[in-house]
Amino acid sequence: MSSDRLIAGRYRLADPIGSGAMGVVWRASDVRLRRTVAVKQLLLAPGLTKAQALEAKMRAMREGRIAARLHHQNAVTVFDVAEEDGQPWLVMEYVDAQSLAALMRDKGPLEPREVARIGAKVAAALAAAHDAGIVHRDVKPANILVADNGTVKITDFGISRAVGDVTVTSTGFLAGTPAYLSPEIARGEDPEPASDVFALGSTLYAAVEGAPPFGEGDNPLAVLHSVVSAKVPEPERAEALGPVLMSLLAADGADRPTMREAQQALEAVADGRSAALVPAATKVLPQPGPDAAATTVLSAPEKTTPAPAPAGAASTAKTPAPQPKPGPLRDRRIWAAAAAAVLVLAVIIGLVATSGSDDNHTAAGNATTSAPEQPSATAFAPPGAATPDAPGGSSSNGAGGSAPLGSPVPSGQIPPGPAPSGAPAPGASATRTAPPGTSAPYGPAQPADIASFISGYYGMLPGNTSGAWAELAPSYQSQTGGYAQYSNFWSTVSSVRVGGVTQTGPGRAVATLTYTLKNGTVTSESRWFTVDTATGRMLITASGT
Repeated sequence: MSSDRLIAGRYRLADPIGSGAMGVVWRASDVRLRRTVAVKQLLLAPGLTKAQALEAKMRAMREGRIAARLHHQNAVTVFDVAEEDGQPWLVMEYVDAQSLAALMRDKGPLEPREVARIGAKVAAALAAAHDAGIVHRDVKPANILVADNGTVKITDFGISRAVGDVTVTSTGFLAGTPAYLSPEIARGEDPEPASDVFALGSTLYAAVEGAPPFGEGDNPLAVLHSVVSAKVPEPERAEALGPVLMSLLAADGADRPTMREAQQALEAVADGRSAALVPAATKVLPQPGPDAAATTVLSAPEKTTPAPAPAGAASTAKTPAPQPKPGPLRDRRIWAAAAAAVLVLAVIIGLVATSGSDDNHTAAGNATTSAPEQPSATAFAPPGAATPDAPGGSSSNGAGGSAPLGSPVPSGQIPPGPAPSGAPAPGASATRTAPPGTSAPYGPAQPADIASFISGYYGMLPGNTSGAWAELAPSYQSQTGGYAQYSNFWSTVSSVRVGGVTQTGPGRAVATLTYTLKNGTVTSESRWFTVDTATGRMLITASGT
């Protein structure tokens, strides 16, 4: 694309000024009104069929019209929606300002009151958007503009959608940046205003702490699963802003303030006043001790003592529910509903990641991961499970990945929950017909046998978790967090494909795997396995990435 090109016979491109999840932004001149504008070229994904490309284009045009509904001093105005060479373009107000992401790169962590001031203005614009029935869906530092004169504007409503516009996408399209998504969006649920509240909280957390609550790195899918776990470390630099951030970052949307209430709380902090917050019922406490209830183990970075309550059991909190205090935030729903939400969250898979993707100007990178060379073994279960011994005989605290990712996991073990009806209890073997190659004589397995066995193992997943569970050695099962966690993880997967299996040594092999999650995300990895035949049949004794 070259400068000086005329778009829709009216907008002359000057120079590119940024890029985002769905396209490139140009500074341009409106030759009709003789004003400077920002023109965003919305890029359609490659490889689409004609029908899919048409749907994507219509969605982009529709989203442009949705964004044009919003008129607020803290939101970038959409002037026009145009089409050029079959591609949609959004014409927007030009703002001579740098993004909050650039400001963070230049200055590092910002002062809490300045972050609160920026957040209050963004919240005001988002509250107006919510009043108009618009959910932004991609609140992040790169989409917040901060001018030298103090002006703050949020932009890029290009992937937002109006509540109730069910035709926006029929494929579960998710374009938000993983590091700033809410837990419900990460689980593939529909966006709601509370989702923007969480994303704003993550954005302001990053601005004051120097990094988003779930980290950043090269594996967006790992960050996505870390978001699902909803473990938010207590902020260390936020001062009076800290309680407000933790309220915005409540795991359950019902426990978050409305955007208008968030605006008022942030304004109070910016002015040096008390926000008078009500603590969220499901707020994740840092570093729970050994006596913590089972539902809080998900956030424990340290290993818990044996024999806690089952993971599926409801938490028995010993502290009374906090009473509402006067302040701008709305009353919480009844605590019984919150307790039920905690129970639901307890059985949701959360992969704890050390990396994510959000470069502030480009889309989250491809979720394809590559395997490091033989790290310590990890379980075929959600994170939180203790990592088994690696082939070299040493155990790792947090090294290696949990299926399907190759991301590190903490050493704290999530206690196993009860197996569903018809499924074997943890450590027990299911009675079933073994896939080809699972029966083997004593001694090292042959390459063809291992390839057939691993292909057969994944061929049972995700539909037959009880059968696949029986292919794990009992010693390995005991370190995966239990059958319930194993089954819960695979319930998030739509399909898994084995691209090839290569033997790397006696009883050892590497397989290329491609996972499709139920929210439409696709990721690939290279995973190693150790297989033992000492019992007269093949069993997986260790695996990692």
